[in-house]
Formats: sequence, structure tokens, C-alpha cells
Amino acid sequence: MSASPALDRPGPADVELPTGAEGLRCWVGADRVATLLLDRPARRNAVTGAMWRSLPGVLADLAARADVRALLLTGAADTFSAGADIAELAEVYADPASADAYHAQNVAAEEALAAFPHPTLAVIRGACVGGGCQLAVACDLRFAAEDARLGITPAKLGVVYPAVPTVRLAALVGPARAKYLLFSGELVPAVRAERFGLLDEVLPPGRLASRAREFAQLLTRRSPQTIGAAKAALAVAPSAAAAALAPWERASRTAPDVREGLAAFLDRREPKF
Repeated sequence: MSASPALDRPGPADVELPTGAEGLRCWVGADRVATLLLDRPARRNAVTGAMWRSLPGVLADLAARADVRALLLTGAADTFSAGADIAELAEVYADPASADAYHAQNVAAEEALAAFPHPTLAVIRGACVGGGCQLAVACDLRFAAEDARLGITPAKLGVVYPAVPTVRLAALVGPARAKYLLFSGELVPAVRAERFGLLDEVLPPGRLASRAREFAQLLTRRSPQTIGAAKAALAVAPSAAAAALAPWERASRTAPDVREGLAAFLDRREPKF
């Protein structure tokens, strides 16, 4: 299915949905790919408290839609996100209780993204820093332009990174590289981030949007049963994977996905899941 290569604006056939937060936009395409856009280009798409608070509800609404089978997360213009809005963060840290609430909202948004039932793909151009990188890491996969830079910068601010994103980062890149990123706060270029395991594909800037869209469209044609089972098993500790997978395995014995997949293979046609 053809689509415009632009990811930071809806196409004429896309359905835009309310988000309840300025700077956060969302729409659903006819190809069953939803797009979640961080849209504050004048502030390099820095994430505000209102955006953090709105994300779980927006994701829940998308998860409930039958016309959504994959999600792209990206930033407007040429930046993914510079992270938290530092001016707002200075106000938040004026009071310990507000700092506690702010970080709880960060984690709730991240967890909602990680728990989204369909594949999620961060599409990264320019800077992907701090809270922006936290959101990208919570996605299932990350594609980036060759000139992208990624970093997690709480050590530059004296902020203690919450346990959930710390552990998630270490699970993705390993403890040593997580320490490298968290201790230094340095931004690493995309090619090095791919070696770290922080990125899954690195592409020429002019190819990024079309490749991300094509890949998301591919995922909408794969079995949601298989994808859901894989997400469930990989979201828990290895010792709990069998229990997480068990209901999916039981359902697969009677659900139509396997029959359709086998029939399509024998008929040499695309399956219709």
C-alpha cells in the first residue's frame, strides 16, 4: 500500500484523534498504522508534563481501535525529542512531592507505551535525548537516520533516573553500555547506537520515513496472535515467560490464525489475519 513518506503530518485520508495535550498529535491511517507525534518543534519537541499525563489515555484509545495494528512514534521537523522541558522541570523540582508525581507520570507513560498490544516503532531524526530516549526505548523497535544522536542525560542535571527505565535500558543494551550512557550523559551517533543495540536500523535521512512506514505496514499483515504472544513472553522475566505465553498457546489451538496462515502458504497467497 502506498503512503506519503512524511511522518510528521497526517495525510488527507488519515483520521486525526484528540490527545488532550498541546504538543501531542495522533492520527490513524487507512493502512492500520497509527502515528503518535511529539509536535513542539520550536522547543525541539521537549515533552511537557501535560504530554506525559496524556500519553496513557491516548495509547489506551488507540489500543481499543480495530483499525490499528501498528504504531509509529516520531517527532516533528528534524528532531525526535530533546527530552523533558527543562524550564518546567526546574519548577517541578522546587517541591519534592511535585518531583515524585512528575516521575510517576513519566513512568506511567513509558509503561503504557511498552504495554501497547501492537508493534511500536520509534522513528528517530536528529536528537533523541533524555525523556525522549526513554520513550524510544519503551518502543518495541527503533529506526533512525544516520545523522541521529541518542543520549540519556540525567547525570548532567543531577536527576535520579527512575528504576523502570533504568532496568529497561539495561535489558536492551546490557549493563555496561547502560552505565556508559547513564554515567556520561553523552550523545552517541546513530551508527554507534546501533552497535550498542539501542537501534535496530540506521538509514539515510531521505529513506527513513518510507522504510519505517513500509515496515509498519508489513507488521499489520502479520499474525496479531503471534506478535501478541511474543510481546507477552518478552515483557516478563525469563522465569515467567512460559506462564505469560500459556494463554496465547491455548488460544492458538482454536483461533483462526494458524489455519489461515497454513492455507495461505499452501495457496501461495498473502494471509488475511
